[in-house]
Amino acid sequence: MKKPVFNVTDGTLVRGKWNHHAYHIVNKLGEGACGAVYLCRKNGVSYALKIGTESSRLMLEVNMLKKFSKVQGVKLGPSFVDVDDWVTSTGSTYPFYVMEYIKGDSLAAFLRGKKKEWVGICAMQLLSDLEHLHQAGFVFGDLKTDNLLIADSKVQWIDVGGVTAIGRAIKEYTEFYDRGYWGYGSRKAEPGYDLFAVTMIMLETVYPKRFKAQKDPKKTLQEKLKQAPLPSEYKKVINDCWQGKYYTAKGMKEALGQILMKRAHPAQTVTRKSLHHEAAEWGEMLGVTFIALVFYGISAWNLWL
Repeated sequence: MKKPVFNVTDGTLVRGKWNHHAYHIVNKLGEGACGAVYLCRKNGVSYALKIGTESSRLMLEVNMLKKFSKVQGVKLGPSFVDVDDWVTSTGSTYPFYVMEYIKGDSLAAFLRGKKKEWVGICAMQLLSDLEHLHQAGFVFGDLKTDNLLIADSKVQWIDVGGVTAIGRAIKEYTEFYDRGYWGYGSRKAEPGYDLFAVTMIMLETVYPKRFKAQKDPKKTLQEKLKQAPLPSEYKKVINDCWQGKYYTAKGMKEALGQILMKRAHPAQTVTRKSLHHEAAEWGEMLGVTFIALVFYGISAWNLWL
C-alpha cells in the first residue's frame, strides 16, 4: 500500500482554494493507496477530511458519496460535505474532500468480551447494507474491517474508495479479504465478491492477526475455518458462501438470521438461572437481533418456524 507523498501536521489550517472553507486538522485517522484521512473541525463541528494526490481518483469517491447519500431510502456511508483544492504554503496543490465524521469503535473493540452471536448480528447488518448497494449496481470492493466502525451497535462504512460498478474489474483490494488471493473466484465486481469478504471479516474476529495463504490457499483457509472458535452454524454459512451457495446478500443474511433466532430463543430460559450481567447481555442481544430482523426485512415469524 503506497503512502501519500505528504503529511499534514496536527493544527494545520486547510483552506479551500475555491469555496474558501477552512478546516483545522486535529489528527490523522488513517491512510490508504490514494490519500490520507484526518479528523478536522470547522466552527466547532468535527468532520473527516481526505487529502489525495489525484483529483480524478478523489472525484470518483466524491461521486460515490453523493450517490450513497440515499440509496432506496437507506443511507450508506458518511454524508458528503465539501470538495476543493488546498494550496500549501510551499505552493503545492492537493485535492481534498470533506465528509461526515462517524465516531465509533472498531469491530474488534466492539466485540471484545461479547458473545459470538454478536459476530452474526454485525455480519447481518453489513449484509443488509450490501444488499442495497448491490441493488444500486455496485459492489463495495475493498471491504475490510479498516473501513468499518460500530456506532450505536450499528455497522457503519467509513470509506467508499474501493466501490466498483458491477461487471467491472476490482482494482482496489486487500489480499486477506480478496477471494482471488484464496483461489475462490475472480476479481470481477459482483455480489459474491463482497459476500466472500464478509466471511473473512467473520473469521478475522477470531484471527485478529490475520493469516497468509500457504502453498495451497484453499486448504489453508479450510484449516483455519475448521480450527476457528466460532459456532458450527456460522462455519457452515461461511463454507456455503465459499462454495457459491449464496448469490445475493439477502440469501446469506437470511441464513444468519435463522441461526441467530434459533440460538437466542433457548437462552431466554437459561439466563433466568444466570447472573444479572449475563441476562442483561442476552436481553440486549435479543433486542438488537429482533430490531435487525424487522429493520432489515426478514420475517421473524417465519424464522421461528
